[in-house]
Formats: sequence, C-alpha cells, structure tokens
Amino acid sequence: MSFHITPPSARPLRADARRNRERIMQAARAVFARQGGDAQIDDIARDAGVGVGTVYRHFPHKDALLGELTAERFRTMGDNAERALEVEDPWEAFAGLLRTNAGFCAADIGVQQALARGPAAWEYAAPEIDRLRHTTTQLIERAQRAGVMRRDF
Repeated sequence: MSFHITPPSARPLRADARRNRERIMQAARAVFARQGGDAQIDDIARDAGVGVGTVYRHFPHKDALLGELTAERFRTMGDNAERALEVEDPWEAFAGLLRTNAGFCAADIGVQQALARGPAAWEYAAPEIDRLRHTTTQLIERAQRAGVMRRDF
C-alpha cells in the first residue's frame, strides 16, 4: 500500500501548538506501542488531553501520524548508528549497533509494525532512512577494511 504523507509545515508553531503537538506525539508513541497500527485517533487524543480536531490539525490522517512516528523511529536508529561510529573497535561498533537497534525494535510493537509495513509506508521517513543507511555503510566499510567483516557482506 502506498500513501503520501504530508510533512509538517515549515512555518514555526505557536508555543501552545508546539506543546499540543508534543503531547500528541508522546501519546501516539504510547498508544501505538500498546495497540500497534490498530490504535484509534480518539485514543491518542484522549491520552494527549486534546480534542480529536487538534490531532487532525497537526496530522491530517492517521497515516500522517504513523509516518511521523516512523520517521522518529528511524531517526533514533540513525542516532544509534552515529554513536556507533565513535566506538573504536570496528566489529563491536557494527555488532553493537545491531544489538542496540534490535533491542529498540523488540521493545516497541509500533516499531515492529512500522518496519513490517515496508518501504512504501516509509516515504515520510526517507531522509532518516538514508542517514541510517549511509552511516551503517560507513560502519560496514570500516569493519571490512579492518578485516573483521567479509568483503561480500
């Protein structure tokens, strides 16, 4: 399934709108982690302490909210990859990244479902996926140059 996700506006949000958006994101993380993709916007609004209309002002449809959460999750995995570049041992840097990101994925059903939806659903997360891919490639090439990873990996 392919869908287009509208990115957030480039215009800065008012302070109250920023707070509402963060409360919506916090609630969405928790609700999707518990219920997965079947979570309802009503549940997220209730947990965030805002009206359903407020959620829809920030995210025009559930897929937009899921897209933002997917981008956020890939951002976290990309941050983990960048921290792995600081690990001196090339094998441990790569293997540690795999362990860290696997643990992150295992702990959150929302991450698992975001990954299972596949590339067509990752459109909004494309910049974060590219960053993760680029950084992981650096880790792999470093391990290969050190002779601790096969060249055909």
